[in-house]
Amino acid sequence: MHYDTIFSQLFQFIPRYRFEKSVETNGANRYCKHFTAWRQFLTCLYAQITGKDSLREICDGLLTNRARLYHLGMEPVAKSTLADAMNRCDPAVFGDLFNELLDRCTKLAPGHGFRFHNPLYAFDSTTIPLCLSVYDWAHYRKHKGAVKLHTQLDLSGNLPCYVVMSNGKMADIRAARKWFKIESDSIYTYDKGYCDYAWFKEIYGKGAFFVTRLKQNARLKVVGQHLAPNEKLGVVADDMVELELQNAQETYPGKLRRVMFHDEETNRDYVFLTNNFRLAAATIAAIYKRRWQIELFFKWIKQNLQIRTFLGTSENAVMTQIWVALIHFLLVAYIKFLTKVEISLTEITARLREQLMSNSHLLELLSLDRKTLAKPPDWNAPRQLELFGEFMS
Repeated sequence: MHYDTIFSQLFQFIPRYRFEKSVETNGANRYCKHFTAWRQFLTCLYAQITGKDSLREICDGLLTNRARLYHLGMEPVAKSTLADAMNRCDPAVFGDLFNELLDRCTKLAPGHGFRFHNPLYAFDSTTIPLCLSVYDWAHYRKHKGAVKLHTQLDLSGNLPCYVVMSNGKMADIRAARKWFKIESDSIYTYDKGYCDYAWFKEIYGKGAFFVTRLKQNARLKVVGQHLAPNEKLGVVADDMVELELQNAQETYPGKLRRVMFHDEETNRDYVFLTNNFRLAAATIAAIYKRRWQIELFFKWIKQNLQIRTFLGTSENAVMTQIWVALIHFLLVAYIKFLTKVEISLTEITARLREQLMSNSHLLELLSLDRKTLAKPPDWNAPRQLELFGEFMS
């Protein structure tokens, strides 16, 4: 039976109509005669899936597979044409496509696993080092350049629901207050880098909740016990507290909840701060533990996606490549949610990379394991030797 290439089958999950509407809205094809935004996206996606990290390698790869590009609406491209498109095209069109795929993934994503029904999110950022002499807009330190990816991760499926890029100097809390939108009745967990009393007040004022760790220099006064401790669950203390300093009280005048927790696995003590007085103290600790998923997300994209070396030196080129990398991540996650295969995202990514231009069915590729492979014949078995002997005689 004949199948289209794996690359062609992936297009079934990409809403091209929405992409073209975004291209028209943003004028992404302005001054473009042949190499359109759609072809640029296909080329960048091909580079992401196959792990190519240079313009020459991409162009050579497309040239090698030129016989299989026609039905994809692609063709080999010159290195200079691709470089110009990366620097010229508005990355907003790829961000719009990312948001469209995110909506589809969110509908299929599993829940966060807790009993409560509040949406659960994590905040954090990761730094990608760059050469300052080449990326002169990415200021970080005196002789170093970098960009930061500020990310809000939906812990129901571990999907990046909001991503924004800044130079390396942007502080985490400043980026959060500037770009992240707080939704009522949601729970947000983040590390000490986002501890800011005005930020706490903003989250509380919008009817949302936060769970974070307490800074060592924070000065609090205990005003009462919220619930009795439960050492069997690791809860050492569960108190109601207020900020002690006058200026801190003016910034956040309300009461907070301090949970002291002992983790038997690491034999460490943790102190959490939250404005949620309804959930159990052990649940508060478990929520913060789930924050580690955003660290694993950053580790995964750095190991499996091409976001360390870029195909251009402009902000447009860098952000375009990051958006396409995240679209690749959403495609892999969407396929996993849709097919419910048991293999990991890393295994799916590796199989797509190796068989992208092969004519096989996507489901067969994903379900392939050692048990489904045909067992090769044992040429040393006596029967095989006798058979060959009969033909040779």
